[in-house]
Amino acid sequence: MPSGQTFSLSLPPFTKAVKWLILINAGMLLLMTLLRAAVPQLADPLFLILSLIPQMVTHGWLTQLVTYSFLHLGIWHLLGNMFGLWMFGSQFEMDWGRKKFLEFYFFCVVGAALTTVLVSYTGIGGVTPRTVTVGASGGVFGILLAFGMIYGDREVFLFPFPFSMKAKYLVGGWIFITLISAISASTPGHGGGVAYMAHLGGLLFGFLYVKFVPKRGMMFGFSERYFGLRNSYYRWKRRRAARKFEVYMRKHDREVTFDEHGNYIPPDEPDKHNGGSKSGWVN
Repeated sequence: MPSGQTFSLSLPPFTKAVKWLILINAGMLLLMTLLRAAVPQLADPLFLILSLIPQMVTHGWLTQLVTYSFLHLGIWHLLGNMFGLWMFGSQFEMDWGRKKFLEFYFFCVVGAALTTVLVSYTGIGGVTPRTVTVGASGGVFGILLAFGMIYGDREVFLFPFPFSMKAKYLVGGWIFITLISAISASTPGHGGGVAYMAHLGGLLFGFLYVKFVPKRGMMFGFSERYFGLRNSYYRWKRRRAARKFEVYMRKHDREVTFDEHGNYIPPDEPDKHNGGSKSGWVN
C-alpha cells in the first residue's frame, strides 16, 4: 500500500498467524474459566505455572517468558489485546510474511517478560519477584510502536467516525492513554507496576527490532552468520591442508602448487587461480 493511502480500520483481514494467536488466547481463557468452575484445585496451580512470576523464571521456569502471554484475567482484558493484535498485526504479517511476523511478536513478548523480571528485583513501585503478570500486552505494544515507526505517515480512516488521522498519531495516542491508565491504576504489590513495565518492555523491544534486526529477520541473520562462519572454517581447513601437502611433497622432492584459496594449480597452468584450472576445486 503506497504511503499516504487510507485504509479502513473497521475490517482488517484475519491473516493466518494473527487468527491462530487469537484462537489460542481465546481458547486459554475458555479453558481456565471452565477449570475454575469444574476443578478449581487444578485451575489455580496451572494458572501460576503458565503465568510470569520472576522468582520462578530465575529458578529455571523459562517457559513462562512465553506462556504468560496466552493468559488473560477476563474477557475485556482479552478483547483489548486481541483487538490491537488484529488491527495492526495483520498488516505486518501481510508485508513481512508469517515467519518474520511471529518472530517479531514473540521477540516483543519475551523482551517484555525479561523487562518485568529485571524490574521486579529493583523494588520499583513496590513490586516483588513473586508478583504475577499475564497478558499479551508486551507483544501488542511492540506491534503498536513498530506500526507507528514504519507506517506512521499513512492516513487511517477511523470507522465509523467521519475523519482520519496519521497512524503515528493514532498509535501514539493509544499508547499514551494506555500507559497513563496503567500508571494511575497501579498499586504496589498488586502487579500494576510490573504490567506497566511490561508495556514499556514491549515498546523497547519493538523499537530495537525495527531499528537493528536485519530486514529478513533474526533467524535469517543468524543462519547467514552461521553459514558464513562455517564456510570460513572450511576454507581455512582447506588452505591449511594445502600448505601441509606442499611441505610433504617438497620433502619427497616434488613440487606442487596451490593458490591462496587452497586450490591446486597444475604445473602447466601456473597462472590459473581460484579453481580456474580443469582440475582445481571450485571455491
